[in-house]
Amino acid sequence: MDHNKLYEIWCENATEDQDLVQELAGIKNDDEAIFDRFYTSLQFGTAGLRGVIGAGTNRMNIYVVRQATQGLANYVLNKYGTGAVAISHDSRIKADLFMIEAARVLAANGLKVYITSELQPTPVLSYLVRYFKCQAGIMVTASHNPAKYNGYKAYGEDGCQMTDAAAAAVYDEIQKLDMFSDVKIADFDEAVKSGMIEYVDDSVYDSYLEKVLEQQVNPGICKGADLKVVYTPLNGCGNKLVRRVLKAIGVEDVSIVKEQELPDGNFTTCPYPNPEIKEALQKGLELCEKVQPDLLLATDPDSDRVGIAVRDYDGSYRLITGNEDGVMLTNYILSCKKAAGTLPENPVVVKTIVTTKLMEKLCEKYGCELKNVLTGFKYIGEVILNLEKKGEENRYLFGFEESYGYLSGTYVRDKDAVVASMLIAEMAAYYKKQGKSLAEIIDGMYAEYGYYLNQTFAFEFEGAAGMQKMADMMEGVRNDIPQEIAGYKTVKVSDYLLKKETDLVTGATADITLPTSNVIAVNLENDNAVIFRPSGTEPKIKLYVTAVGKDKDDALAVCQSLVKSAEQILGL
Repeated sequence: MDHNKLYEIWCENATEDQDLVQELAGIKNDDEAIFDRFYTSLQFGTAGLRGVIGAGTNRMNIYVVRQATQGLANYVLNKYGTGAVAISHDSRIKADLFMIEAARVLAANGLKVYITSELQPTPVLSYLVRYFKCQAGIMVTASHNPAKYNGYKAYGEDGCQMTDAAAAAVYDEIQKLDMFSDVKIADFDEAVKSGMIEYVDDSVYDSYLEKVLEQQVNPGICKGADLKVVYTPLNGCGNKLVRRVLKAIGVEDVSIVKEQELPDGNFTTCPYPNPEIKEALQKGLELCEKVQPDLLLATDPDSDRVGIAVRDYDGSYRLITGNEDGVMLTNYILSCKKAAGTLPENPVVVKTIVTTKLMEKLCEKYGCELKNVLTGFKYIGEVILNLEKKGEENRYLFGFEESYGYLSGTYVRDKDAVVASMLIAEMAAYYKKQGKSLAEIIDGMYAEYGYYLNQTFAFEFEGAAGMQKMADMMEGVRNDIPQEIAGYKTVKVSDYLLKKETDLVTGATADITLPTSNVIAVNLENDNAVIFRPSGTEPKIKLYVTAVGKDKDDALAVCQSLVKSAEQILGL
């Protein structure tokens, strides 16, 4: 439908949210602004919905949320006949409103709804789906995006984010609906009174924390370690549970970054609240200079990811990458369990294909099976589910992805910054009692295995033209595979869209059994690699670079040459 016609329909029907009414009035006769809001609809995928908050089909608002939820309700009813759905939200602008609107739609469709009385971390939502034996779950969050964004993550009955097939089925249902006339809406207060909508009792969060505490590797190790921690929830939802779990394991000296302690969807002190970037940790680093802790912890707004900084040799604070933290945690878990004789037979560690190749050497050392999966923590969750089906879930030890997402245990099926914060603090206390810092631990691992530098480079392309440009770039790489990058010969290419892996040395090919994804991994000599991947949630094309050197400077030089060459391949 023409964008101007859609605009008129919205002006007539989108009258319940005064913010939207004012916005629509404010763009009257502004064709560019109208086009941007209505030229497309936010597409429901495996990451659910994500977009700028505002009026229009290409924005996050109550009408888009209702339509998506009606589609989800139809999907659940078609598949199960009846069911229940858990919903929660983080500190994002209008997140609590979107949760309530989704609950109203589900209740109107005869589905039982469990909602949280306040914001909760994303892993808690995954836990609630499993705890209440729901058929689906919804988390209202835009993760680490800037304040103008909000989003809607959908979960399946296993507590994982929806699979490709399930998301496609929900999207098909959404496509059938007129968002103003085909959506059922219940009165919220009446639905609560009738029991169709039920608030989650605090005892459920206590049971979640009990499961987190069961993942301790060395219970009691923090007591007497005199560990000092600075913590920032980045104005998100980690504040209560992360502090509770740190106190429970014996970490008493915790300093909170006051400017980022309480929920605030405006994120005024960190416009891009992503623990992967230094700017988001700046307030925490400033506090570190004052109190001189052993460790800085920073959880993102929905508290499924955690970034850290550690005290360096000269007293300054070193940012630790997601790969480095994941490698250290894996090494800590495997080495301690092996020493204690508690390592299960045929242990399993899981990582994504863009996560450090150093894990291969580490798992080889401990006789641990390493499973590589596509980017997206739901694929790590699927590995756990498959082990569970065989009665072998105890084999799973740890899963992580380079973007600061970690999970120990099988109580949830998503990355969990609460358990990760606990384990990082425990690990720091364990090594501190040996007179070692985490800086020394990661440097020791580099000395043993070689310096594996993993860096991600993102190139942004806004709007419809940008999406097409990204698609053209990927096709260009796919149709003309580079025989070398920066002088390093290509030894193997894995195309996850064509589901083919080709060994360029022997000419042998093999099928890739992972789900289809628009990713091309180019493996080079000396264990170097460049992976080309469009983001699934942002208008960006990403390069995941692995550069191996004798030391950091050597690896940095290799990385720079690989990136420069890869940019030329993309035509940037």
